[in-house]
Amino acid sequence: MLKENLFLRPPGARSEKEFLSRCLQCGQCAQVCIFDCIKMRRGFNFFVAGTPEINPKEAPCHLCMRCSEICPSDALHDVPIEEVRMGFAELDRKKCFTWINHLLCRSCYERCPIKWQAMRLEQGEYPVITKDCAGCGLCEHVCPADAIVITPTRFQKNRPKDKGGAQ
Repeated sequence: MLKENLFLRPPGARSEKEFLSRCLQCGQCAQVCIFDCIKMRRGFNFFVAGTPEINPKEAPCHLCMRCSEICPSDALHDVPIEEVRMGFAELDRKKCFTWINHLLCRSCYERCPIKWQAMRLEQGEYPVITKDCAGCGLCEHVCPADAIVITPTRFQKNRPKDKGGAQ
């Protein structure tokens, strides 16, 4: 998987095929985003150029849900935050400062917009990502150890079981 393909679609995006067939490339989702995380894709591929994307390393989604409310073509359908599946975060415990006993870091947990559902603390200390992860990218964005990576939904075969990351 190429690094340039690791962008996320905004919350409420339909399957990639359906999303691309519905998206009008109007940019209203990017205009309404108060966190300026939605950018319009550039390039020469006219199937995806002009469609919205989110790069969690640069500006993650805060799940304000304004984009899905305004989408005129329903390429982004309005869903509750708990049902958003933009991707899935994976935590590499071999890099995580808390898991390797380097220091107590709760950056990912503190920034998770649906903590105790999508992310919890094992033994009150160790971050664990659950199957309810929305894939918004906030945890990846704030992780000082680069121990978290979001895999966009379009690249997932099956949703992982409730696991905290690679052992």
